[in-house]
Amino acid sequence: MRKANAMSKCAVTATMSFFSAKWKPCILSQLMYKERRYSELMRLMPNVSKKMLTEHLKELENDGLVQREVFPSVPPQVTYSITQKGKSLEGIFRQMSDWGMDHLDNVRAMEDMVIKISA
Repeated sequence: MRKANAMSKCAVTATMSFFSAKWKPCILSQLMYKERRYSELMRLMPNVSKKMLTEHLKELENDGLVQREVFPSVPPQVTYSITQKGKSLEGIFRQMSDWGMDHLDNVRAMEDMVIKISA
């Protein structure tokens, strides 16, 4: 769980604590406009492990950002969707996406520099 003292000192830190793990922003982005099954999320994010996806989905559910619904069938069908609380992050995600698109060339250049230095 998040540390209460860190959240009370900085609202930005409190906000970031909800989706600071590597795959949480990707999961939330995929669920922002459409509910998805677990297998769909795995297909849309091929580099995430099953363990990480499961762990992050549980954390997002516990934080009230994602809802998990199980349908009684064989095999059981499970869908994930964004909650109203999660939907309230839409503007933040849109701004982050816009910022990333505007600065993607800079990020790639920095990654290239790190790779060259490491080599």
